[in-house]
Amino acid sequence: MAQSIDVRHHTVVHKDRRSFWPIFALSFAVFMAIAVAGQLLGWQWRSWLPGAEGVKSLHGGVKAAVYTFMSNLS
Repeated sequence: MAQSIDVRHHTVVHKDRRSFWPIFALSFAVFMAIAVAGQLLGWQWRSWLPGAEGVKSLHGGVKAAVYTFMSNLS
């Protein structure tokens, strides 16, 4: 009985891991487009993205925003 519970838990974790990367990649692409557009136009884009306020680099700000966004998904 304990083994079947472990197998089901492993299957759920594996499915969650497979669904994480497409959402992460899509979110990263969208936030990167926003950040690049804001950077090119000279706007303060860091205040638009969640979690990117205190980060200095473009990549770091986008990465922080994506992880903040992903942590809010359930």
